[in-house]
Amino acid sequence: MSITVQTPTDTTIVMSRSFSAPRDLVFAVHTQAEHLRHWWGRGNPLDVDLDFTVGGKWRFVEHADGTEHAFRGEVREIDPPNGFTWTFEYEPMPGHVAVEKFEFTESAGVTTVTCTSTFSDQQDRDGMLQSGMEGGAEESYRALDAYLEKIKQG
Repeated sequence: MSITVQTPTDTTIVMSRSFSAPRDLVFAVHTQAEHLRHWWGRGNPLDVDLDFTVGGKWRFVEHADGTEHAFRGEVREIDPPNGFTWTFEYEPMPGHVAVEKFEFTESAGVTTVTCTSTFSDQQDRDGMLQSGMEGGAEESYRALDAYLEKIKQG
């Protein structure tokens, strides 16, 4: 399965990806630090600081090729296992904050994750599209596929 990326408006990006796992598990691996560190940073070593409560802060630092890539945000809404909303900011580019709404739907044991990212303007949206975001998200989700297989096997 591969990621699909759409730009339905000048300020949004919608990414969807399906996983062969139940919704409760896919929600958990998106919202619990002990799971996120195994896949979120494209499978690279990842420092995870996460207070997954409404108003809680999060910060992830990916260690790749001798470089650190830091991301941060704040949790805005939580509706387990249906979804959550948080803000997303790449620390080297402060002030460019997106709001990401994740939705989890399940059918016949396959869970689809849909993330709608809303930006303050088209320039920020286009900058994210040009950043390699789609490839990075696909790499992370491939790492998640492998991680889900590992934990489903026990």
